[in-house]
Amino acid sequence: MYYRKTILDNGITVLSEYVPSVHSISLGFWFQVGSRDELEIEAGMSHFNEHMMFKGTPSVDAQQLSERFDRLGARQNAFTSKEATCYYADFIDESLASIFELMSDMVLNASMQQEHCELEREVVIEEIARSEDDPEDIAYELFCKSLWPDHTLGLPVAGTRESVGSFGKEEARAFHDKHYHAQNCTIIAAGNVDHDELVALANTFLSTMPTSSQGNESARFAPTSSESGQFNYQKDTEQAHLFLGGQSISMRDDRRYAFNMANFVLGGSMSSRLFQEVREKLGLVYSVYSHLSPYVDAGFFAVYAGTRPDNVEKVVEVIYRELDKFAQGDISEDDRSLALNAIKGSLALNLESTSQRMRNLGMSYLARKDAQSYEETIARYESVTLEMMHEAAQDIAQSDKVLALVGDFAPDYRIGE
Repeated sequence: MYYRKTILDNGITVLSEYVPSVHSISLGFWFQVGSRDELEIEAGMSHFNEHMMFKGTPSVDAQQLSERFDRLGARQNAFTSKEATCYYADFIDESLASIFELMSDMVLNASMQQEHCELEREVVIEEIARSEDDPEDIAYELFCKSLWPDHTLGLPVAGTRESVGSFGKEEARAFHDKHYHAQNCTIIAAGNVDHDELVALANTFLSTMPTSSQGNESARFAPTSSESGQFNYQKDTEQAHLFLGGQSISMRDDRRYAFNMANFVLGGSMSSRLFQEVREKLGLVYSVYSHLSPYVDAGFFAVYAGTRPDNVEKVVEVIYRELDKFAQGDISEDDRSLALNAIKGSLALNLESTSQRMRNLGMSYLARKDAQSYEETIARYESVTLEMMHEAAQDIAQSDKVLALVGDFAPDYRIGE
């Protein structure tokens, strides 16, 4: 195992990857809570809580908190996804103890003052407004909501204007108390870090973190079904934006290596089938790509395209045509080799960054309670055969599809009618 693991007496998991060739550390405080763990009226609360962690504690206000990170030469930030929230900092190795104490204070003792909630509420609503001005973002959220209308994986990470507008001190504190506990917490560090020192710091500064009988994972349930059909969002735009796809594999599915390679061939690069056919050969789009979005127990595959409104029907027709060809086995050994080398190169470049190493370890461990080394991952990709890629292509092409379309179209507009 390329990383070390310790579970503290209170239930917090501590992971570390030692990288002797660097003088820096990337430290992440991961909490297994994201938008899929929210009620509809709480939509966006995980993300809102992330913002509130930087507003200060009883011992330091927001400005003092930022200044302390700066004086320690650290770059700090956070992100929220559908399944996790991570607070992280990158810094020189000699600052580990000070940074750990500072981050522990943030997540344990956030002030959650009403005036800060009101200010941050406006910041997040402005963030949502910016997303609402981006047709590609609108199409993506419409796709997720339409694919899983009855599941929280369909909720937007940032929430909605209505949900966020109702957030106050009591709601934020209650959500924090419910989800920020030891059984949902994983501390992860990558770089020139001593595992025993990391465990000692966690025992010192996080011993008072509340505990729970179970983590969020045990309370989650996978989508039992997904929708299909066309869903429109009317917006006056010069370009039409669309996502076309369906339900696919999860992060725990062993077929993920074959699916990633198949996706790369179909729409994962500028040499891919979709880019070469739809943009380079036919000139129908400026941007086209495909991607897989796997979660712990579900996932989706989707193709994105941005095109003139009068080209939408032709673009969708060509995408379906390429998917059909793909499903019929239109993948060569050269395609397999190209995808394998591209993925190996991307994985190798990730090793150059302690921050990326920390993120990779975090995402893998939270999804599967394990993580593979670079060598183990490469071996899995090298074991993928053409037949396995063909099977992945068939699964991608034959799934029931949702088409999310944004542009100046009537609500009842349907392609092919």
